[in-house]
This record gives sequence, C-alpha cells and structure tokens, in this order.
Amino acid sequence: MNSRVAFPLIVVILAIAAVGIWIAGVGHRESSKTKTVVAMSTKSHVSSGTASVPAERPIPDGDFGRVIEQGRKIFNDPAIYAKSFVGNPLRCASCHLDEGRKAGASPMWAAYVSYPAYRSKNDQVNTFAERLQGCFRYSMNGKPPPLGDPVLVALEAYAYWLAQGMTINPKIAGRGFPSLAKPTLAPDYQRGSHVYTARCALCHGANGGGQRAANGSLAFPPLWGDQSYNWGAGMASVKNAAEFIKANMPLGLGGSLSDQDAWDVALFVDSHERPQDPRYTGSVEQTRIRFHDSAESMYGQTVNGYILGSHSTPSGGVLQRGE
Repeated sequence: MNSRVAFPLIVVILAIAAVGIWIAGVGHRESSKTKTVVAMSTKSHVSSGTASVPAERPIPDGDFGRVIEQGRKIFNDPAIYAKSFVGNPLRCASCHLDEGRKAGASPMWAAYVSYPAYRSKNDQVNTFAERLQGCFRYSMNGKPPPLGDPVLVALEAYAYWLAQGMTINPKIAGRGFPSLAKPTLAPDYQRGSHVYTARCALCHGANGGGQRAANGSLAFPPLWGDQSYNWGAGMASVKNAAEFIKANMPLGLGGSLSDQDAWDVALFVDSHERPQDPRYTGSVEQTRIRFHDSAESMYGQTVNGYILGSHSTPSGGVLQRGE
C-alpha cells in the first residue's frame, strides 16, 4: 500500500476503534469478578502496586439502590441530571473514565476512601462531599450544590457503592493519575500542536470544541473554549493534564504517546483560553500570584502574544448566562 494512503487510513481505523471502545464503555462492559491493572507510583496521589477495579455487580434494589442509580446517571450526564449546578456540557465520566471505575483515571472508588483530606487548593481539610463541590465549581464551570443536596448525596452514594470492599487508604493503588517524569525537553507549544493534530483532533475537533453524537449528547469533550473546564480546574494544570493524557489518551490507546508528546500536547491544550477562574480577583496578574503561581499553570502567561485569562468569559457558563 502506498505510504501516503496507509498512514491516514491507519489513523481513521484507530479513531473508529476508539469510538467503539467509548461506546462500549458507556453502554456495556463485560462482567468480571476482578480486573487488575498496574498503577505507577507517585510522590503525590498514586501509590505503587496493583489496583483491583470494582467487580461488575448489579445496583441493589430498594430506596438506596435508586439513589445509587441516580448518582450514576448524574455522573454520566450532569448537564441533564444536575442541570441547576453545571455550566458546561462536560461529564464527570469525561475524565473519570469507565463511569468512574478505571484505575489511573482518577477513579471514584479510590477517591472515596481517601477523604477527609487536607487540600492545599483551599487550605482546608475537605470531606468527600466538599471535594465533589469543587468539581462542580471548576471542572463543570458551575456552582457547588449545597451540602446535603440530593445531587451530592446521590454522587456520594454512587462512589460509596463503587468503593465497597476497598481499604480506607489515601495512597490506594490506582488513585489519581500515574505519575509522569519531567520531560527531557521543556514542553513546547508547536510540538504540542503537531501532536494534537495527529492524535487528538479527530475526536476533540481541530478547534478543541469536542464533538456531539447523532442524538445531540456529548461524545468527546471540548478541551478549551467557553464549553470546557475553567481556569480553576485541576486539568488546567499542565502536569495533571500530561499525566492523564499519557495514561488514558487517545481513548482506548492509553500509553501509546511518548512522555514528551504527552507533556507537549498538555501544554498546547492548556495554552488556550477558557472560562475565568471563579476566584478571579479582578486582575489576571493578582489572580495568578494568589492561585496560579506555578510553572504548571499557563494562566496569566503570554502565549503567541496573548495573556491567557485576560479575555476569559466569566465563570459559570450557561448558569451565568441564564440559559
């Protein structure tokens, strides 16, 4: 086969395979007693050893089971089932893959057994419910449901159900994203652009806007722009994004990118404008000093002559716009 024809054909085949894997992951997963994966060690939030993914089992009947099922629905489509609290179309499952079950993709069963915990982000000890509130505020670009709200109760019940049988351990194997060594070369925007075009754009779009399924539901999440996570989200950290990408992207082909490519494309993605950090002080410079004073954050940095954050739309998305 002519090499000029072969490479694009391979890319299309891989993309079709990834779509199939995504559909299978949302619609049907094969049953198993236990799945075992290897989780790399990290200084922060992924311990070494093997991670036992929760066995597939039916949600129990009764009132408690109905709340668990509601939590699963919210997790997979918060824009429908938690509409009052989300400002973008992202799903919890956009990053917490396989309905929050996948080790190395910040699984919910590992998060549940890791709280309460101190978080430097707000300089407080947070409960699991408070951690969920942060996801609504930053990743979902919305507003946190009040403690005790049925939305939080349902999500907590779902995570509890996934975590049954797990040991209470903040360093449980599989938590967070596998750590990634610092790259040999400093992450680079232009190299990242090439990686994005070759390995990401087919699903997430050339403009980073994501893609919708035929029925209008979100198929692939937007990675930047008004419909994506805001500047306060964890994925706005180049390090976090690189670790997630290396372990899990392209969808169904995690580990196929080199470490350098993962760092480069993470920097590229996080070098685009997105909704404002809800902690915005009125000054990009001061907001960076207070909340983004790290090489891992592109907020307030100049990329291609543009200061990121200087023209962000207000946080809150559709909630802020009253849609």
